[in-house]
Amino acid sequence: MNTGQLTPRNQSFQILSRDFIKYIAMFTMLLNHTALILLTPGTMLREFLEDIGYFTGITMCYFLVEGYAYTRSKKKYALRLFLFAVISQIPFRYAFPDGGSFNMLFTLLICFLILFVRENIQNRPLRILVNFLLVLMTILCDWPLLAAVYTILFSICRDSRKKLLAAYTAAFILFVVFMLVFTYAPVYPLSQAVIHSLFSGAALPVSGAVILFLYNGKRAAHGREFSKWFFYVFYPGHLLILGLIGHLT
Repeated sequence: MNTGQLTPRNQSFQILSRDFIKYIAMFTMLLNHTALILLTPGTMLREFLEDIGYFTGITMCYFLVEGYAYTRSKKKYALRLFLFAVISQIPFRYAFPDGGSFNMLFTLLICFLILFVRENIQNRPLRILVNFLLVLMTILCDWPLLAAVYTILFSICRDSRKKLLAAYTAAFILFVVFMLVFTYAPVYPLSQAVIHSLFSGAALPVSGAVILFLYNGKRAAHGREFSKWFFYVFYPGHLLILGLIGHLT
């Protein structure tokens, strides 16, 4: 697995730290979940906020790949994902009683395992088979299939801007096709379904632009420990609050 840095970029625009971008991703996830839990299906506002939230998944997949490359202890990283995935499961099922079986931290844990397999299994056919099975496992989780595929794309391509641009382009196409086939085509005429699918994928190129042109490759100068744990605590916390509001309204 490639773990090299991106090739040099114009640093005058690189103003966003990893932590700041993650805060943006948390906010867009909050908008998405607020729409899904509290707003009326089929309304323009709900779809708009839901689409904004698609910035989160692909961005977090990128940072998972980066975090895997830089973490001092892969064991602690995996255990942290597993612990908070377990903690988040009840709030997730409370907020989304009709959603996927397992929350997105389980998805990220599977993505972590995909990276581990790519790094440690040298036998290519066996590596492909194990990763294929891990990708299929995400069907049981939030962010099914695509998050795992994005993780593989980023692990292959993150060492150069040109490759990363290709990865984001492929991710956008896959997302639009996925949304068209499984979400919009069953309920809209084809032309409308295509339009809805394209708009739903608009947040992915935004994520690509942020990572390629605005990200400085660094952690925030201050509050790193707070940020590290906030990202884990925020997920079950906001689900619990939104779930409570949804059940009371």
